[in-house]
Amino acid sequence: QDFADSVYQMVAQKFQELTDNFTSMHARHKTLAGIVMTKGLDIRQAQVIVLSSGTKCINGEYINDQGLAVNDCHAEIVARRAFVHFLYSQLELHLSKRREDWERSIFVRLKEGGYRLRENILFHLYVSTSPCGDARLNSPYEITTDLNSSKHIVRKYRGHLRTKIESGEGTIPVRCHNTAQTWDGVLLGEQLITMSCTDKIARWNILGLQGALLSFFIEPMYLHSIIVGSLYHTGHLSRVMSHRIEDIGQLPTSYRRNQLLLSGVSHADARQPGKSPSFSVNWIVGNADLEVINATTGKRTCGSPSRLCKHMFFTRWAKLHGKLSTRIPSHGDMPSVYSEAKLVAQTYQSVKQQLFKAFQKAGLGTWVKKPPEQDQFLLTV
Repeated sequence: QDFADSVYQMVAQKFQELTDNFTSMHARHKTLAGIVMTKGLDIRQAQVIVLSSGTKCINGEYINDQGLAVNDCHAEIVARRAFVHFLYSQLELHLSKRREDWERSIFVRLKEGGYRLRENILFHLYVSTSPCGDARLNSPYEITTDLNSSKHIVRKYRGHLRTKIESGEGTIPVRCHNTAQTWDGVLLGEQLITMSCTDKIARWNILGLQGALLSFFIEPMYLHSIIVGSLYHTGHLSRVMSHRIEDIGQLPTSYRRNQLLLSGVSHADARQPGKSPSFSVNWIVGNADLEVINATTGKRTCGSPSRLCKHMFFTRWAKLHGKLSTRIPSHGDMPSVYSEAKLVAQTYQSVKQQLFKAFQKAGLGTWVKKPPEQDQFLLTV
């Protein structure tokens, strides 16, 4: 508990610092998230590496086929993207000729190629309120309505995959039939469907936080713990995070069913009253500035793409691909299309399919994907 409280305090303090003692207009938030890095469980060497806020997703009309928009601006999801940005920076240190740069990196080079996290480095996600989706459903705050009918609905869909609603709050269970969204459907006004934060975190617990592209260079990276500020029920949270997919079966080397430590905090901040702001902020260690994204358009408030968008990551990946000897013998030429680059990480892709099948087999619904056109953009250098 002390450890969890310290993590929360560090995140809150850093956010206070970045928002001029909460006076900046961007201090307004409904959900705050942060990732803290420790060596072992020594809080004295802990460091906040990313911070984010936000509770909204992009509007379908702004969906982007060049990878220039961030689709999901919920705080936890932005924190993960900011973490991916941090991982790229840590790998880029290995491009340097200077030994002290490699030694600063959290990654060590493996003899057989590729990179691994240094011994004993752990990551902890703090999020100020229970992740949306199934994890929030059984929070004490939502069980007070004693209508038997609504209780029954929650039970029927317990553990079910859920999706966020475009321009609305809350989540609904995945409907069985339409699991494929179409590009023209979304542009013609069909609601864009985005998987809930609970489900995405469950996915990180199998696939890691690094995503498909980075799995080309590094082993899966898992969270050690999640610390939730308010609206949580630890028993339910752990059931949702790991027990839903107990029968996923054998996973390939270096992948695992990650067992998170879960904790609340002793004295959480009161939730800020009023409507959720429509922006999301992110900060990454080593970058002085807070970046502000308009969650409706998925781009920065000035209209340019965020440092967390797919296009930026793809560009950085391509640069690393050209320069770092990877642990996978090269598969011919470097893919120039984003969706193809993701397929290069074959093990990652097969584990992802295994995960989706496990959800289906457990009767929890089918993972809803965004229209494929979204990832069919070319690398422009």
